[in-house]
Amino acid sequence: MAAAAMEVMGFLMSFIGMIGNLVATLLPYWETSAHIGSNIVTAVVNMKGLWMQCVYQSTGNFQCETYNTILGLRTDLQAARAMMVISLLLSVMACVVSSVGMQCTVCMDGSSVKSKVAGVGGCLFLTAGLLSLIPVSWKIHEVIQTFYQYSVPESLKFEIGDCLYVGLASSLMSILGGGLLSVSCCDDLEVRRGFRRQNGGYPYPDRTGTGGMVHGRSHSVPYRPATLQTGINLNPTNKNQTLASHVSTSSHSTPAAHSSRKPARHNAPASYDVTGGQ
Repeated sequence: MAAAAMEVMGFLMSFIGMIGNLVATLLPYWETSAHIGSNIVTAVVNMKGLWMQCVYQSTGNFQCETYNTILGLRTDLQAARAMMVISLLLSVMACVVSSVGMQCTVCMDGSSVKSKVAGVGGCLFLTAGLLSLIPVSWKIHEVIQTFYQYSVPESLKFEIGDCLYVGLASSLMSILGGGLLSVSCCDDLEVRRGFRRQNGGYPYPDRTGTGGMVHGRSHSVPYRPATLQTGINLNPTNKNQTLASHVSTSSHSTPAAHSSRKPARHNAPASYDVTGGQ
């Protein structure tokens, strides 16, 4: 029961992390213009993202322009795009694989590789979280380093955007959720130690053990409750008396049995005629 709850919690956290990474990838709020020094005019706000850069004016106008070229972009921006897209693809694959291998689903129910499939889904979520964490952390580092450089004009300095915070939290949730799903692989150890799955995947001890295998076929031994048997004295205080009574009874019955056998052995040669005469 605890393993199933852990799988559900890990899947939900990873799914929320995937949605957060999708939002952070599409929106242009990776870095926003910093209003410091002489650049205190807040009438215009510049924003940049992975796919476009936008301008927001105090009049309410919001204009965006996508990057017209791909090869002409900076290397770090191209790498960030690639890693975020691969992270989303791995997250989608992890959702499908985890849905098949989780204990709360009926897919592959009763199969010995069901927990392994859930563990593979957790590893995919974990890899997706690491891939999305790299460009987000690198962009945060770049923005902070550029902000404190004195050679950069104040009008060209940017601050950390909202998408970077969302991407950082989503990456951590994907990593943590994938780790919880990967723990389900340890369930195979219980199966190897003599546990089997019944009724929805909950472990029960296997009473057959290794001795239940006969010529490659396993058979189950039905459980029989202990019952009181005749001839057994369960009272420990009368144990000596019971033993004495059994010994005395056996000693008296043995000579009688021998004596009864002797006459029968001596009378064996006697014969009778069919007509009734000796």
